[in-house]
Amino acid sequence: MAKEDDLKHLTPMQYAVTQTGATEEPYSGKYDQFDEPGIYVDVVSGEPLFSSLDKYDAGCGWPAFTKPIKKRVLKEKRDQSFGMERTEVRSKEADSHLGHVFTDGPADRGGLRYCINSAALRFIPVNKLQEAGYGEYLSLFDK
Repeated sequence: MAKEDDLKHLTPMQYAVTQTGATEEPYSGKYDQFDEPGIYVDVVSGEPLFSSLDKYDAGCGWPAFTKPIKKRVLKEKRDQSFGMERTEVRSKEADSHLGHVFTDGPADRGGLRYCINSAALRFIPVNKLQEAGYGEYLSLFDK
């Protein structure tokens, strides 16, 4: 769970998304049409969640990923709000609401679409991974 100190730096939108389960307007988030190499971390706790290597343009208006950066960094929860049957995705450490996972992703990449709010994420570019304390993820980008 997020500690009060972890929440002080959040913008109102980041707080609404991660703490109350709000959703950004489609096509309004800064990472929807963003294609830099690096990783995406929980804006609350900094825990690594997704890699740009698994990001794709799903045309849904939110950043979409085919899988998390590591197994078991996310929690899934049944979501029946708004008369829909969905699976909510939350960060494991901070329990931040991130978005939802759907089964309509690219079949050749596992078939999942993690549809994530930009406000729940902070991007760390490859050239800043080491200094930001995420050096262990540099090997993902070795070609």
